[in-house]
Amino acid sequence: MSEMPNRRAVLGAGIALAGGAAALTTRAADAAPLPLPTPGPSRSPAAPAVAADTYVAPDGPEVMAREAERGAGPLRKVSLTATASRFELGDGVTVPTWSYGDRLPGETVRVTAGDTLELTLANHLAQSTSLHWHGLSLRNDMDGVPGLTQRPIEPGAEFTYRFAVTQPGTYWFHPHSGVQLDRGLYAPLIVDDPKEPLAYDKEWVVVLDDWLDGVDGSTPDAVLDELTHGAGSSHDPAGHGAPAPAKGTGEAPSRLLTGAESDLLGGHAGDVDYPHYLVNGRTAGAPSVFEARPGDRVRLRVINAGGDTAFRLALGGHRMTVTHSDGFPVTHTETDALLLGMGERYDVLVTAGDGVFPLTALAEGKGASALAVLRTGTGALPAATVRPKELDGRVLTADRLTADASVALTAREPDRTVPVTLTGSMAAYDWAFDRKPYDPAVRMPVRAGERVRLTFANRTAMWHPLHLHGHTFALARPGGGAPGARKDTAVILPGRSLTVDLDADNPGLWMLHCHNLYHAEAGMMTVLGYLR
Repeated sequence: MSEMPNRRAVLGAGIALAGGAAALTTRAADAAPLPLPTPGPSRSPAAPAVAADTYVAPDGPEVMAREAERGAGPLRKVSLTATASRFELGDGVTVPTWSYGDRLPGETVRVTAGDTLELTLANHLAQSTSLHWHGLSLRNDMDGVPGLTQRPIEPGAEFTYRFAVTQPGTYWFHPHSGVQLDRGLYAPLIVDDPKEPLAYDKEWVVVLDDWLDGVDGSTPDAVLDELTHGAGSSHDPAGHGAPAPAKGTGEAPSRLLTGAESDLLGGHAGDVDYPHYLVNGRTAGAPSVFEARPGDRVRLRVINAGGDTAFRLALGGHRMTVTHSDGFPVTHTETDALLLGMGERYDVLVTAGDGVFPLTALAEGKGASALAVLRTGTGALPAATVRPKELDGRVLTADRLTADASVALTAREPDRTVPVTLTGSMAAYDWAFDRKPYDPAVRMPVRAGERVRLTFANRTAMWHPLHLHGHTFALARPGGGAPGARKDTAVILPGRSLTVDLDADNPGLWMLHCHNLYHAEAGMMTVLGYLR
C-alpha cells in the first residue's frame, strides 16, 4: 500500500521529516526534506480547490496539540527489525520471505492504554519500508504512510515511532509500502485495558493469513504485475526494488483466481489464488495448538492479516460471544461463525469444552481453509480439511452489531457529507474512488470538530473492505435505531451502499483505502485531509 510512484508519476515530492521523536537516521547523508505535494480538486462537491498550506501538516501544531491532550504515560520501548528470513510453514513447506525478526507473525507488542509506545524499526531489507499502526488513533506523523506522513525508511536506516496509546483493544501493524504486507511483515498489537471489564481465564491471539510468498518462485510484486497486466513492475517508494519477474517466463505459476464465488460476499470472492492459508504462521496440516482446561473462559483476539481473502471462522463444538469489533466494545452477541474482511478484528469469548476442537478459518469462496486447534483433553488432531458444522450456522457480520453504550457515537446531524463512489473492474484492474487512481495531492477536506458522514456507493462487481486511518467510524443503521458498531474497517458488497459517521477529532492527513492489498495498489486509495 504505497504511493506507487512509477505507475502514476504523482510523487515527485515527499514530505518534510517530522521533528522530535520521529528521528530518521541513515548511514548516508539524508536528502533535504521536500514540501508536501500541491492538492488538486476536492472530492467534496461543496468544497473548492485549496492550497497545500491550507491543510494541517502531519507534524503541524494542531497535531502536536492533539497529542498533548492524550498525555504522556509510562514509556514502553520496543526494538524491531525488518529482515529477510526463511520459515517452515508446515507440511514440508519452507519459504523465503521478509518478516519482523525471526517470527511469523511477528512477536506481539503489548502495551496498556495510557502508555507511550516508542518503537524503533531497523530496516535490513533491500527495499525501503514503513510501519502503519492499523486501527490506532494516534498522532499523524507516526501513521507510517510514505509520501504522505513520513519519508520512506531506506535500506540500512531506522525510524523511531513514538506516540501515546489511549484506546484499549486488538490492533496490528504492517508496512504501508507497496505489497510488502503480503509477505511476513505483520504482527499483533494488543492494548490492555487497565480497567478490563471482561472476565476470562486465558487469551488466544489468532492471526489469519493467505500465503504465496516464496512458493514456487511467487512474490507479491509478481502477482501485482500479473493482475495489472504488467503495469505495476515497481512499487518500492524509493525505487530500490528490482522489477518483478514477468509472467510466462517459467519463474512462477499464474496466481490469477477464477471461479471463486461466495453468496456472503455478493459474488466473486477474490482475485488471487493462494497456495496456502495460515493461522499463526502454520498450515492446516501442521496447525498451531492452544492449550486450556475444560471450562476455561477463553478470549480469542482474531485478526485478518490477509491480502485478498475474507475468512469465515468457527470453533468446532462451541458458540462464540462477540465482545469487540476493531478494538471497540459491542453489545455481546452470540454466533456460530464470523466473517472477517482483510484488516478486520473481532474479540470473542468461548467456554472451552473437554477434548480437541478445530478452529477453522474457511477462505471464503476459495475452496480451502486454515486451521488451528484448541486442546483441553486427550484426542487426535483433527484432519486438515475438517469443516465444523458451525461454519454453516449463523454467520455474524459487523452490520448486525450494536456499539456498547460506553463508545456509541452521540446522536448528531452531520456537518459535512462526503459521497464516495467505488469504481473499477477485474478485467481492467483499474480500482479507484470516483474513477481517480490514488494521488496524495487530492484530499477530501474536513474541519476539526465536525461530524462527518461518508456515503460509499460500490459500483463494482467486487466486495471491498474499506479502512480509514487514525479514526473509528460508526456504521449507520437504516432507519435509525441503536447505534452501530464502531469500526475502522468495514466491508461493502458489490452494488451496495455504506454510510458511516465519524467525529473529526484527530487532525492531519489520513489514508482511506480498500484493504484488499492489490486493489489499493491499483489505485483505490485517497486522503482525508483536515483544513487549517
